[in-house]
Amino acid sequence: MITEEKQVIESLEAILVPAVKRSVNGLNMVRDVIISDKKVKVSLASTGLIIEAQEWIKSKAIDAIKTLPDVNEVEVAFTEAKPTELNEVRHTIAVMSGKGGVGKSLVASLAAVSLKRQGYEVGILDADITGPSIPKMFGITARPGGSESGILPVLSRSGIEIMSINLLLPDEADAVIWRGPLIGKTITQFWEEVLWGKLDYLIIDLPPGTADAPLTVMQSLPVSGVVIVFTPQDLTTMIVRKAVSMAKKLDKPVLGVFENMAYLYVPEIDKRLELFGPSRGEKMAQSAGAPFLGQLPIDPELARLCDEGNVERYQADIVNSLGKSLSKVMDATKG
Repeated sequence: MITEEKQVIESLEAILVPAVKRSVNGLNMVRDVIISDKKVKVSLASTGLIIEAQEWIKSKAIDAIKTLPDVNEVEVAFTEAKPTELNEVRHTIAVMSGKGGVGKSLVASLAAVSLKRQGYEVGILDADITGPSIPKMFGITARPGGSESGILPVLSRSGIEIMSINLLLPDEADAVIWRGPLIGKTITQFWEEVLWGKLDYLIIDLPPGTADAPLTVMQSLPVSGVVIVFTPQDLTTMIVRKAVSMAKKLDKPVLGVFENMAYLYVPEIDKRLELFGPSRGEKMAQSAGAPFLGQLPIDPELARLCDEGNVERYQADIVNSLGKSLSKVMDATKG
């Protein structure tokens, strides 16, 4: 049986790129495969790889391909490529709100966790440059790998790719005191210079408001749609409508609205306490002309897990339903 190109590519699936721990296939690094007279030539992108990593991958690739039938000789070479040439992101979802403190980063994290549990390849781009919290919730402190040709994101415990400014700072407590243009440039770099590879979903955690940073994301990145996060207070819902208005003016579909801090459940009395007032979920959904994706209670267990860097361990029905709702909305939008 003569080896085919598909077999060659499949044989490389087990080769994990150092630092990011995703396969060369997952990062879309296979550029070309030529099979002739029992000889296989493979071209791989060198994007984000230091020389030592290239040599290691080359050795592993040769060993893997040599196990295939009718292969007597293997040649593996590296070629330059920009991250944008390799990245294939099916859906890019921006999570936003009109004001801070509503749990936008939390919802972005839970959405990513939920989608990953469904078997999708997921990444998070933390665009909240001055208030990044994603790495803390996932318990990530490792610095991103890479080279002059590209940056490799950090992988979470469950396999979610993450890029955040906090992973690049000398100390996570360091303040980022930048003006708008520099913040916008950094967000653009996180899209153009990071090797995301093949992803089903890239979740973008936006900073609050409708100013420079959200505008950069909406205008510079191929955003598939927006998820609006809010809390039940009347003041919050009024401000959130500004975010809905911004998305619509920039022709970005509102995929749905999500209500955080909806209630506190007290098991001792089996009662829900609406600390911030009655739910406004359905009302907000009608106002946004989008589905109501669900509501998240105030849960001390969730707060504890986030503080410990274990958000991926949170178990609740809403986590599973959030990802299913998003994938259903995206399928409907695509259709």
